[in-house]
Amino acid sequence: MTSDHDLLWRRCVHLGHVLLPLVDQEPWRQARRHETLQRWGISTVEGEQLIEIFAALAAHAAATEASLSAVEFGSLPLKAVADAAIGKSDIELLAGVPAAFADGTRDGQMVGVFRLYVYRGGPYSHRLFRLSRELHHALITLAERAPTPSTTCGDLFRRWDTEVGLPQAD
Repeated sequence: MTSDHDLLWRRCVHLGHVLLPLVDQEPWRQARRHETLQRWGISTVEGEQLIEIFAALAAHAAATEASLSAVEFGSLPLKAVADAAIGKSDIELLAGVPAAFADGTRDGQMVGVFRLYVYRGGPYSHRLFRLSRELHHALITLAERAPTPSTTCGDLFRRWDTEVGLPQAD
């Protein structure tokens, strides 16, 4: 049986997966992000996957701090996730990763890469700092694009369902 903590983590990972496609509805944003990643010396694939897992880690940290269950996760404001992305240390973000995370998955591998960046320090920490700013910008962009003043994770999932048209994973 899956625990609420594992379900919460899955919801957070889903947020990471829908984030960039929603931001990229304005195609110039993707081109700008790709140029920025290349300028930083980060491959586009690795950079985007790190942004996705960074979003999941930040969302999980914010949801845990707010004592939200997986069911309540949809009420978490995007601003809280954006704030966690730039306000929490990398170690704090890793503290929320479930112990039984499936390392064989792409997301598990990216958590491993994130962890490696944290422990290597130096230029890798600088890359994470830059990626945190890129993630923060993406979340704020989506929040500002919404018709409601306090956009939540649930609003983002609904936008994903209606605008992109793909089913939402639990």
